[in-house]
Amino acid sequence: MSDHISGPRALAEPIADITDVYAFPSPERQGHLVLVQNTLPFAQPSALFSDGLVYRFRLRPLAAGAASDPAPFAVAEEEFVFDCVFSDPAAGDGARGQEGACTAPTGDTIAFRVNDEQGGSGHGLRVFAGPRWDPFIMDAPAALKTIATGKLAFTDPGSIFLDGKNVMSLVVEVDHAERLDGVELVGVVAETLTRGKFNVRIERVGRPEVKNMMLAPKQFDPVNRDLEIRDLYNMEDAFHLGACYRQAYRARLNANLVFWDSIDGRIDWPADANGGHPLTELLLADFLIVDLTKPYSEHGSFLEIELASRRGERCESCGGRTLNDDVMDTIFTLLVNAGNGPIIRDGVDRATRPASRAFPYLAPPNPDPPPRPEDP
Repeated sequence: MSDHISGPRALAEPIADITDVYAFPSPERQGHLVLVQNTLPFAQPSALFSDGLVYRFRLRPLAAGAASDPAPFAVAEEEFVFDCVFSDPAAGDGARGQEGACTAPTGDTIAFRVNDEQGGSGHGLRVFAGPRWDPFIMDAPAALKTIATGKLAFTDPGSIFLDGKNVMSLVVEVDHAERLDGVELVGVVAETLTRGKFNVRIERVGRPEVKNMMLAPKQFDPVNRDLEIRDLYNMEDAFHLGACYRQAYRARLNANLVFWDSIDGRIDWPADANGGHPLTELLLADFLIVDLTKPYSEHGSFLEIELASRRGERCESCGGRTLNDDVMDTIFTLLVNAGNGPIIRDGVDRATRPASRAFPYLAPPNPDPPPRPEDP
């Protein structure tokens, strides 16, 4: 699941559906930040990108706040935007294949070809685009059964849902000394938008499972039980939520986070005086947080910066999200017992084909992927 099929619009237009976002220091080249945006769940090995979309990464410098702040990071107004667009798949001579262009915050443009393993490079950037083996791991049916029954339904071992499915991967590697003006702590969000004079945001993703596991369930929400809220959430600016639906997002998260906390029969996240869940504001600040002064860490960096800040401690890792990190165990453990009990495992610990430490990092696509499931 992660962010796969995260709302009615994503279901209707899967080419614009962002399945996952990753951000981490390059394990191959020191001083470089790797940004990954995966789209089009259940992509075929021959799939191409849409020429009608802008595939965007937005980065903003962050400043640490007080441990008592609900969302313990202040977001700067300065922004670094990396936009990637693609040629019409039906155009061209068939020999060169689909071509892309990535525009840096300064306006410099890097050209590249889809499926070129070396990618295009220049101006402190390196870019790859093409189908790849989906790196996301989770026993999704067991997670859905947990929500339906109110009891943990994970088994050991579990199974990766439709293992071997492909996605369309866009990888942008950034020399952060050259491109990010010495920023040390950065928030990262990915978006797909319509391409043209007027850009409409279709999807935006920061952390995994905020939409599908924390916002999608309606049955626990006493305020907006009939509202499919994810498409509204997708249209928001991740760095500045609008006022119109902010309380609706809060109500949904407060209700669903209480559900997750109740599964083990204990309350590890007591509500505040206004009935708010302690994690709600942190999760609404829905972007990955990367410390560019720290080296690459293969496992355990996801949410480490945010949780260390809540404790009033300095982070020990780069944060962000790496391709091989089993983030779902981290998420389930955080939601169910706040780390005060055993690790909540979904029984899936690693991908069948893990990512590598060399550009473009993601494993090659499955030549015979499982078919897309029947739409609900």
